[in-house]
Amino acid sequence: MTDMSGWLLNAAAVAGAGAGAAWLWRNQGQLATRRPLSEWTFTHMDTVMPKESVPRGGPVLPLPGRPGPLDVSYTFEGHERTLDDLHRNTNTTSFVVLRGGELVHEVYPGRFAGPGVRFQLFSLTKSVTSMLVGIALAEGAIKSITDPVTAYLPDLAGTAYDGPTVEHLLDMCSGAGDLEVHTVPGNNISRFERAIGGTGTLHEVVRSVERTAEPGTRFNYSTIDTQVLGWVLESATGLSLARFAAERLWNRIGPEHDAYYFLTRGRPRTAIGGGSLNATTRDMARLGLLMARGGELDGRRILPEQWVERSRGRGLAHLTVGELGPSGYPHYGYGNQWWTLGGARRAFTGLGIFGQYLYVDPEADLVIVKTSAWPTADDAARDRETITAFLAITRQIARSGAL
Repeated sequence: MTDMSGWLLNAAAVAGAGAGAAWLWRNQGQLATRRPLSEWTFTHMDTVMPKESVPRGGPVLPLPGRPGPLDVSYTFEGHERTLDDLHRNTNTTSFVVLRGGELVHEVYPGRFAGPGVRFQLFSLTKSVTSMLVGIALAEGAIKSITDPVTAYLPDLAGTAYDGPTVEHLLDMCSGAGDLEVHTVPGNNISRFERAIGGTGTLHEVVRSVERTAEPGTRFNYSTIDTQVLGWVLESATGLSLARFAAERLWNRIGPEHDAYYFLTRGRPRTAIGGGSLNATTRDMARLGLLMARGGELDGRRILPEQWVERSRGRGLAHLTVGELGPSGYPHYGYGNQWWTLGGARRAFTGLGIFGQYLYVDPEADLVIVKTSAWPTADDAARDRETITAFLAITRQIARSGAL
């Protein structure tokens, strides 16, 4: 009886461990993005996922200056706040400000953060994908943004992506898919994220997406749209996202460090064009400087000027500030995989869930990069406070001409 009891206990322990492992596998994404573990995850994605490097090359573009404290205050919810308040309230992990190409402010409040640390940028990746598409268009690999998606991806014939154009993907107006809410089990983005982790494939998810609007008529923020856009780019160029990014963009901006895309666990492994780029904050600031300078950096034309202009907003009614509907916050418009702020300055920003920003104001020659580890993927209050602080920095520069 004692031997049998011991066997039963051991069997129960093994079964319990198996059930625990299965639970961990099913819920790995939620655990990895939950504070405080997320601060480690967001700086160590190459430890937990396969990756493809985006190697740097050529001379480093200097970022001169002596970064120091930034004496800027802003008013939010009736209270005057400082940048220290911003970092505390919005879980900042890194924060860099370039003014006139000079590094004027740089802090790393995150536990694992530093100048040489590569941060997971989430949907800020989308804005980089747009830059790559602009380069591919200039080179003729993509013939026109009015080309249908199926001209490059014939395997999507008969799906919701049979009809939308490359331009529709750029502006998140494909008419495909449901509302992207990360807390709804079983919706498109939830299945997409599970496929990244190895449950099913991204192609299966993309092919299953249903048409919900006529292409070009409604904004609906969609990581799946950008995934398809990344596949269009790979098909058109014959190169992986990482390799094309390295050869046509990364090697031309003078970065200090390699970047990388994490890849899906399942095969065929693929980068997430809408969310898997990892890079240092300073190197992202160099990308921002390229956008602030109209696509030219250090005397070298890298992006067409009209592509940068397109990213600042084009005045389409359903993409203007305040008109995005349930897919966007009221202070944003959208265009070309960037969030636009409208007004006379026409500043714009790349965004990633959990608080990743690449903010560009060409009029002020200002770039701000902020990485964060918010407790939740989306947070309207934290986003609003962040943009309020960015605008306060811009106003001070516009008023004084210097920091």
